[in-house]
Amino acid sequence: MSDEARNGEGLSFSRAWRRPVQAVSRIWSAPDDESGEPHVDPGRSAIVDCALYRDGVRQPGTIDYREGLAAARKDRNAFVWLGLHEPYATQMRDIAEAFGLHELAVSDVVNAGQRAKLEQFGDVHFLVLRSARYMEHEELSGDTDVVETGQVMLLIGDHFVISVRHGEAATLAPVRKHLEARKDLLKHGPWAVAYAVTDHVVDIYVDVAQSMESDLDTLEEAVFSNGSSHGRIQQIYQLKRELVEFKRAVVPLIRPMMTLTGEQSEIPRELRRYFRDAQDHLTRTVEQVVGFDELLNSILQARLAQVTVDQNNDMRKIAAWAGIAAVWTAIAGIYGMNFDFMPELHWRIGYPLAVSLMVGASFLLYRQFRRSGWL
Repeated sequence: MSDEARNGEGLSFSRAWRRPVQAVSRIWSAPDDESGEPHVDPGRSAIVDCALYRDGVRQPGTIDYREGLAAARKDRNAFVWLGLHEPYATQMRDIAEAFGLHELAVSDVVNAGQRAKLEQFGDVHFLVLRSARYMEHEELSGDTDVVETGQVMLLIGDHFVISVRHGEAATLAPVRKHLEARKDLLKHGPWAVAYAVTDHVVDIYVDVAQSMESDLDTLEEAVFSNGSSHGRIQQIYQLKRELVEFKRAVVPLIRPMMTLTGEQSEIPRELRRYFRDAQDHLTRTVEQVVGFDELLNSILQARLAQVTVDQNNDMRKIAAWAGIAAVWTAIAGIYGMNFDFMPELHWRIGYPLAVSLMVGASFLLYRQFRRSGWL
């Protein structure tokens, strides 16, 4: 096995074991208490922002989510938006009690890694999105991280919306800032926040797809170039692995979006057209991802065909040189059998004639192999 093959296997092995080892390390580094829950850093609050909105306008001052919810329930045109970042179970317990959240929804909020979905628990809708972010890199290698994924979850009630973010793939502060500048949209209530967050996540999908298309073009050009080809199969597999991760984030969102834009949806009619616009962007991105997957398969098949052709060429060269060497072996073998009666052994020109025959036959064979493309 060549050093390059060993290096490729080493990279694949390292890649395969890196994330499980990191997960185990996190478990060991976070000791459990008697309740089986991880210790919570008392200095870290999961609450990023909490605000009360009335008629599409953010009310001044800081507010506790309990007070905000109580005030929102007294005004049909008001709602509270609570933003969380990677909350612990102990932190979600009080929030769930205040907002009346179902225990299954709370469990999904705490445990990231959910598929994109839309569920309903009583009057509360639970929307799960998989966020994504493109990782900039100078060159695609066998262990380059191309896409980083995270989780964004929304709990939508009559007078509140709770946004929960896991990871750094899609920050929501710009969404809140942009939405607060659009009073006409924000006055529609919690579902306006759901649209803004969904649209933000889908827009990032579009950006990631465009960046991955550039990587795909670069890889395609490299595969069909005449330069060195070492490691390109590892690059193809790595890009395909990252594409599969991105595909798992994008494709499952199709069904929830269809439900949100359907005629039976509980979303206000004025907001459905906004969701349909986000759905159109999502559909185009899904079509791009499917096309990328097919193109990567074609590139991989083309590269494997190239490897087969290169191996065939090498075998033809080896066979050609073996045929040329066989001439010398045959002639030398005949005159090395030491027969008693071999008149040409006593000829004055016997040796030069034998050597000339070897060289001449080798030259003719070499010329013929060159013409046929074997050498």
